[in-house]
Amino acid sequence: MSGGSAGSGAAPCRFAHYFVICGIDTETGLEPDQLAALYQWLEADRQGKDSATAATGENFEQSPLKRTFKSKVLAHYPENVEWNPFDQDAVNMLCMPKGLSFRTQTDQRDPQFHSFIITKEDGSRTYGFVHTFYEEVTSSQICSAMQTLYQMHNAEHASANHPTTSSSSSSSSSSSSSSSMDSLAGSLDEADSPNSSSSSSSLLAYKAGGYDSSRDTLYVSKALCLITPMPFMHASRRLLSQLHRAVTAATAPPLPLESYVYNILYEVPLPAPGRSLKFHGVYEPIVCQRPGLGELPLADFSLAEAFSLLGLENLIQVFTCTLLEMQILLYSQDYQRLMTVAEGITTLLFPFQWQHVYVPILPASLLHFLDAPVPYLMGLQSKEGTDRSKLELPQEANLCFVDIDNHYIELPEDFPHLPNKTEFIQELGEVLLRFGISPNTGAPPRTRACPGSTPSTPGREHKTVALRQLEDDGRNGNLAGEELAVLELLQENATLERLHELTKRTGVTVAHVETLRGKVKAQSAECQGGLTAAEEDELKNAKLNIQLREVFASRFTTMFADYEAFVIQSAPDLESWLTNREQMHNFDKASFLSDQPEPYLPFLSHFIETQMFATFIDNKIMSQWEEKEPLLRVFDARIDKARLYNVQRAPSLRSSIYQRCSILKESAQAIEQRLMKIDHTAIHPHLLDMKIGQGKYEQGFFPKLQADVLNTGPINNKWSHRSARAQRTKDHHRQQTEHLSLDSDLKEKYMQEARSLGKNLRQPKLSDLSPAVIAQTNWKFVEGLLKECRMKTKRMLVEKMGWEAVELGHGEANITGLEENTLIASLCDLLERIWSHGLQVKQGKSALWSHLLHYQSREERLLEQQQVESPVSHVPERRKSDCSIALPSVRVSLIQDMRHIQSMSEIKTDVGRARAWIRLSLEKKVLSQHLKQLLSQQALTKNLYKRYAFLRCEEEKEQFLFHLLSLNTVDYFCFTSVFTTIMIPYRVVIIPIKKLTNAMTTSNPWVCVSGELGDSGIMQIPKNVLETTFDCQNLGKLTTVQLGHDNAGLLAKWLVDCVMVRNEITGHTYRFPCGRWLGKGIDDGSLERVLIGELWMSSGEEDSGRCCRTPPLQHSPSQTRRISITSLSGRGYKPTSAQIQEAIGEAVNNIIKHFHKPEKERGSLTVLLCGESSLVAALEQFFHHGFKSSRLFQKTVFVWDFVEKAVVYMESADQMGDLQETAEPLGMTCQSFCHYVNAINSTPRNIGKDGKFQLLVCLGARDRLLPQWLPLLVECPVIQQMYEDIALLRDRTTVNALIGVLETLHEFPITLEASLIKCIDL
Repeated sequence: MSGGSAGSGAAPCRFAHYFVICGIDTETGLEPDQLAALYQWLEADRQGKDSATAATGENFEQSPLKRTFKSKVLAHYPENVEWNPFDQDAVNMLCMPKGLSFRTQTDQRDPQFHSFIITKEDGSRTYGFVHTFYEEVTSSQICSAMQTLYQMHNAEHASANHPTTSSSSSSSSSSSSSSSMDSLAGSLDEADSPNSSSSSSSLLAYKAGGYDSSRDTLYVSKALCLITPMPFMHASRRLLSQLHRAVTAATAPPLPLESYVYNILYEVPLPAPGRSLKFHGVYEPIVCQRPGLGELPLADFSLAEAFSLLGLENLIQVFTCTLLEMQILLYSQDYQRLMTVAEGITTLLFPFQWQHVYVPILPASLLHFLDAPVPYLMGLQSKEGTDRSKLELPQEANLCFVDIDNHYIELPEDFPHLPNKTEFIQELGEVLLRFGISPNTGAPPRTRACPGSTPSTPGREHKTVALRQLEDDGRNGNLAGEELAVLELLQENATLERLHELTKRTGVTVAHVETLRGKVKAQSAECQGGLTAAEEDELKNAKLNIQLREVFASRFTTMFADYEAFVIQSAPDLESWLTNREQMHNFDKASFLSDQPEPYLPFLSHFIETQMFATFIDNKIMSQWEEKEPLLRVFDARIDKARLYNVQRAPSLRSSIYQRCSILKESAQAIEQRLMKIDHTAIHPHLLDMKIGQGKYEQGFFPKLQADVLNTGPINNKWSHRSARAQRTKDHHRQQTEHLSLDSDLKEKYMQEARSLGKNLRQPKLSDLSPAVIAQTNWKFVEGLLKECRMKTKRMLVEKMGWEAVELGHGEANITGLEENTLIASLCDLLERIWSHGLQVKQGKSALWSHLLHYQSREERLLEQQQVESPVSHVPERRKSDCSIALPSVRVSLIQDMRHIQSMSEIKTDVGRARAWIRLSLEKKVLSQHLKQLLSQQALTKNLYKRYAFLRCEEEKEQFLFHLLSLNTVDYFCFTSVFTTIMIPYRVVIIPIKKLTNAMTTSNPWVCVSGELGDSGIMQIPKNVLETTFDCQNLGKLTTVQLGHDNAGLLAKWLVDCVMVRNEITGHTYRFPCGRWLGKGIDDGSLERVLIGELWMSSGEEDSGRCCRTPPLQHSPSQTRRISITSLSGRGYKPTSAQIQEAIGEAVNNIIKHFHKPEKERGSLTVLLCGESSLVAALEQFFHHGFKSSRLFQKTVFVWDFVEKAVVYMESADQMGDLQETAEPLGMTCQSFCHYVNAINSTPRNIGKDGKFQLLVCLGARDRLLPQWLPLLVECPVIQQMYEDIALLRDRTTVNALIGVLETLHEFPITLEASLIKCIDL
């Protein structure tokens, strides 16, 4: 049977699985801790020293009482439990994470309590609860061994001179920075000292005399531990402290200790779901309760403590980091605090579950796990006085560091906030206030009169806090005097009371008053109950726990109320689903996001990419074939219930209005009823069949228990057998149905692997810690990183290519800019994790940027040396680029790109610089090339990284670079679109059609470049110079260029082929085709043209493999189209009427699609209005159909000439009164048409006749007037002179169809770029 069921399934019948005693083995004596030796070996390896010379665990610089000695599991009962095998190493390590501690009679020796968790490889959990106390050492060998160690220590110190002491201090600082085993060993002493002065005085005492066996009594730590399948923390704690009390009491306990241990192991069952259970400790009964099947699962760790330790705001930030699967490191002197915060946060994740490494108490021997390049949630014990800055962590770019004792957190950069965070915090704050806990701050740093003796639940803690706090402290449940006065005033004043009721009825609540009332009610209720103070405390804690958890659960219920609609159920059966799991899309992310309120998107787009969300969806899909996972079952039931209550949900579907939790009272009542009215009582402890004279009582010493009695349970215990048998049958049945169709072992193995997809390496093995195992773990990390890289790049490609296919007219888009940004952010995070794996030298918080800086300084040194040796000038190269009209090519340079990033004052941190550099390299399609160049300096990589690092595994590194190379096949604008405020140098080159037409000597040209984020303003270009550069705030993707000249002098005509503009940082080059004249009396007489751009690929780029064929943006109408339209030559291509109508439909369709995209995804509307295949281009073709434009021996006639003649006719008709007889609206339309045409004609800009027609179409589309203007032109007699009979404009049916098509644009708010409508006064 799998060990997985230990926690939840197989035999959930017994309250406790094991009772364990850890301490000193008097037979083997004092052994230096081997784990400390291993840790020192690892530490030496980390610092690049010779690990062979690392100490063997004995540290002679440290006082013997502070050294770490090996603890052992002295006894555990029973020997083994079939469904949960005993893991001796792990239990020993977690019961006494620092090994044994020694004390003398002068030291504090208060008992301590902590809990731990063992997570098996399949994710199932077992809980351990540990009571540590000090017992007098009776063995003379151990006392004399300690005396000898002290003599050696004193001799060492006496002979040491100053240089040695300085070296010792440096070594101690390095050990504290990396939290070595020795520093951990000493930390309990300082943690327990009532204040720093007394701890320093005790240190002096050690230095002076230390331990003397003739004068001092020696004490050593011993731990009693209960291992349970469920986290009944309060009950276990009370039982263990009663067992310890029985040993220290003056009189012997009522029964031998074996009776109590036997009772808890074999005679106390787990409470049934939804029931409470009472069992008996040594002196008083203990009550525990278990939630029902429809309630939130059991969580017994005090959330009140977690909130008061961190403060509400901080806890929400850490919770958000956990949801987004960042690396979370908890840091505290107190093991129980580490456990409380870790369990508190993971409890609040319901219905999701943490899927990665979870070690709330990280033993010193596992510190190398901080190197893990995966998300983790770990707790590290701090040493008092250790500065956070000395703690060297391998990776910090994506780390959330939580210093519990100092109530402060360090957060990763740029992560999205939880939706409705402010209202959420307010609701939680009100719940805390109702229970008398201040939400604003973390608890003040603890100052304890007798440290260690009190458990760290808030209720007990406050008894030792200063009187001032007691009088006026919310956390005690006391109301401050001022608050009480306010409430009394309200209660005495009938008018105020009525006002309060009225406000409540209209839906307004006076929150402050409600909270005060809540407090008073809570306090009066407490006074009435017949419970003891401890039980009262426990009930209050349980009620607060459940109410806080309900608020969190309610948030997820509202946010994911419709998640089922987006789950993709594609597989016919479990087997085919499991075998194709990796290739399958299980959740329609794009549709889900498009259905969410805008403010939720930054968070949700990140969250739905996490492993915990993926596992949640997997569980949902598997629930078709298997029993529903318990958390999912509860969550789905809640969603169904919410739907029943909220039938009118549809209108509020996309609403971001905060919905408060409505079931706080009911949830608290359920717990209260269970604790007040006990459902079951377990068998009382009783005398066992023991040998006479054994189990003798000796005060202060925990006796050696009789193994033969405790190793076997009762034969006739019905519930244990029945329940275990039922479970076995159930398991067997499930396995049969699961693998019904599977015939071979191989397939079963494959499916097991598929099940654990993405969950590999959740947990470090605590048992075997040989260097070989550590090496194997690191190898797994390397494989995991490579796999993650493959998956991420594949996902980025598939999504991006899907989007580009849509641009080309295939299929439907499934990526948004937001989603793209999320994928790129997760790529940045992956690169940081790869670069921090196996790192040994780092400067700053970003491992990647640190490596780049090392590379940059080496390259610059080499360059300086080369310049000193051979100073060469590069003048000829420059001359060549000046005289050629094409753009000089951009040199790909890693160092140059770094300098661009370093010059950006907007970025303040190394992590930010690394991310910007990745984005820039991705946009330039050189990420793989740059990283290959960076890693080509093997000597540098060897200096910076350990042997096992990912970057030193040649084959994996090559594959990784190859995966990144595949990203060059798509276009990203992830740098340009994110850093919108930076200054960017642009280069502009104007390319005339013939070299001879450089005849612009007499006129003064100018240019204005516009992009999605703004324009450059008009820039004059010096005469005869076809190239210019300018610096300007980021314009985004470039859309238009206005090009013109002032027509000065005799030779002012200018035939321009195109304008090229390049962003000098990203290298993106845009081509703005023109192909027409600028000059009076030639072409359409235009002195200024608005050109539409396209992203352009240089031939060099295509050769280098950086090229990609992303669909081109629309660009300005080409020369051939213009010529064919104006029929300058009479030859050329003329579209048929069907083609013209299709083009108009397509152009209108594109504009409608544009407005259906999310606002941030839309791109440029100008392109759709004025580019090729745009609305203007299609209408030009419509107006040119059957147009008599070419005249023999006369100037070319343009469509604008027809428009002008129509206006002249309308105005004269208006004066003669003809139009007065027409319908009123038509007369108004006529006036508007004339007004617009005259305004365009009177503009100071010389935009030419085609430019004026373009402007008229754009303004008519913007102001929804085009469909009204068309009938006027059709009715106008001028049409007969200027159009042939076959013209589309003279065909009523076609014109009416066109009007219908154009009217579909009326519902969209068309806005025009400033470059189009400059100087138009309407």
